[in-house]
Amino acid sequence: MTNTDSDNSREWAAQAYALLKKRQEDQKQELEKQEDQKQELEKQEDQKQELEKQEDQKQELEKQEDQKQGLIDNASKDNIPRSPKTINEPELGEFDDNFTWSAMVLAAQGKKINQISIDEIDWLTKLRRGLEETRKGFVTELLDKLGDDPLTPESLDDLETLLIRADVGIQSTDKVISSLRKKLNEEVVGGEAGIKFLKKELKLIIDKPIKSSGTDLLIPQKGKLNVWLLVGVNGVGKTTTLGKLAYLSSRSNYKTLIAAADTFRAAAVEQLKVWGERSNVDVISNQSKNADPAAVVFDAINSAKKRNVDLLLVDTAGRLQTKNNLMDELTKIKKIIDKKVPEAIVESLLVLDASQGQNGLKQAKSFAKSANLSGAIITKLDGTSRGGVSLAVSEEVNLPIRFIGAGEGIKDLRPFNSYEFVEAMLADQ
Repeated sequence: MTNTDSDNSREWAAQAYALLKKRQEDQKQELEKQEDQKQELEKQEDQKQELEKQEDQKQELEKQEDQKQGLIDNASKDNIPRSPKTINEPELGEFDDNFTWSAMVLAAQGKKINQISIDEIDWLTKLRRGLEETRKGFVTELLDKLGDDPLTPESLDDLETLLIRADVGIQSTDKVISSLRKKLNEEVVGGEAGIKFLKKELKLIIDKPIKSSGTDLLIPQKGKLNVWLLVGVNGVGKTTTLGKLAYLSSRSNYKTLIAAADTFRAAAVEQLKVWGERSNVDVISNQSKNADPAAVVFDAINSAKKRNVDLLLVDTAGRLQTKNNLMDELTKIKKIIDKKVPEAIVESLLVLDASQGQNGLKQAKSFAKSANLSGAIITKLDGTSRGGVSLAVSEEVNLPIRFIGAGEGIKDLRPFNSYEFVEAMLADQ
C-alpha cells in the first residue's frame, strides 16, 4: 500500500469513526430521554395510585375493596412477562490502527461508511488480536524476508517453512508454493504483490469446500426444523460453543432450543443451563446419571415440534470408552431424528480447538470418516500460533468452516468469513 493509499484509508476510517461516535452519543441521549420519561410515568403512576387510595378511603366498603384490589394487583404482577436478559453492547474504543484496519476490511467488502456498526468493528478487532500469535510467527518474519525485493526461489523456500510452522498443512502449503513458483516463472513478483497473491491463494483454499457445499453462509431455514449436532472430543470448547451459537441464533430472531445430550459429563448439562439462561434459550435435559442421549434428543424433538422451533442445537458426548461407542451414540441420535422428523435439515458440525494444531487436523480426519460431517467450527483462535490449521482442515479434510471463535465472551463466535480471516492472518504489524 502506498503512502497516498494509506492516508486515504485513514481519512476514510476517521470519517467512519466520527459517524459511529455521533451515533453512539445520540443513542446515549435517547436512552437518557427514555429513562427520564420512564421516571416521569412512574411519578404520575404513584400520584394516580395515591388519589385512588384516598378515594377508596371514602367508600363504605373500604376493607373489601382493598382486599379485592390486592388480588387484582397480584394477578397482574404474575402476568407481567419477564424481560429478556440483555448483553451489554460494545463501546466504541480509540481511533487507532485496529479501528482503521477493521473499517477498511468492511469497506473492501462493499460496506459504506453509514453501514458500519460498532459490533462489526469490535469483532474484527478481536479477530485480528486473536490471530496475533499466528501473525507474529508468520507475517512479521515473512515481511522481513520479502521486504520490497522481488520474490526469489530462496524466499519461497522460507515461505514454505513459515506456512508449515503456522500449521497450514502440507497439502495447502504445496498448493500455495506451486502457484507462486508458476507465477514467478512467468513474471517478476515484488514483495507487496507476493503478499497479495498469497492472500488470494489462501482464500481459494478455504473457499473451495464452502463453494462445493452449495451454502456460503450456514443459517437455519425458516419453516422447517433445523437440527445442528455439535460433535468433537472433550476439551475443544464444544459445550461453550453451543451456548454461543444459541445466543447468536436467538439474537437473530430464530426460535431456538438446546438438547443437553452429553449425558456422560455431568458438568456439561449444568454449563448448558447457564448458557441457556444467558441466551434466553430453554434446555431439554435428563438429570439421571448416564441417561440415554438418544432419549434426551427424542424429548427435545417433541418439544421443538410443539413450540415450532427453528433451530434445535444438540450437544453430544465428546468421549466414551471407545471410538466405536462414540460413533454408535451419534448413529442412534441420527436414527431418532430421521424417524421423528424425516423432513428436518440436519447438520453435523465438528468443533476443533485451533491451539491443538495437527492434533486437531487428525481429529477432523477421524470424525469425517465416521460422523458424516457437514462443517467445522474453529474455536480458541485467540492466543494460539496455529491459526493456519483452518486451511489444513479446508484442504485436507474438505470441510467447510462455518463459524470461528476468538474470545471467551458470549458474542465472540461468528459466522466464518474467509476474506476477513485471511486479512486478519496476514495483516501488517
